[in-house]
Amino acid sequence: MKTKHSAFNKIARAVAKFSGRPVCFVGAVLVIVLWAVSGPFFGFNDTWQLVINTGTTIVTFLMVFLIQSTQNSDTEAMQIKLDELIRAIEPARNCMLSLEELDEEELDALRKEFDILAEKARQKQDAQQHSSAG
Repeated sequence: MKTKHSAFNKIARAVAKFSGRPVCFVGAVLVIVLWAVSGPFFGFNDTWQLVINTGTTIVTFLMVFLIQSTQNSDTEAMQIKLDELIRAIEPARNCMLSLEELDEEELDALRKEFDILAEKARQKQDAQQHSSAG
């Protein structure tokens, strides 16, 4: 399978991967500490405050889009993998493929169905435990 990624996807993945590392967190903390320590030298003036406010706002704004992009790709890949597993397992219902396309009411109905199945399985397990204990 050929992998083809746009320049944006490559950058988004690299930034998301880097920003999730401890060294990035430490770097961010150091920037804040340096900014706070520099306060007395700038008299805690409006420009000093504006620097950190503007910087953090810009970084946060851009990171939202980069992280969302990688999250969308990861979610899509995971969904495809789950669909393949459902398709490959013989007793599984193929109608479960692409559930993410259903609306909220249809998903709620399926959730209730699985809640009922789970409750029946728990009751069956409890009954087996009581009969083997007695």
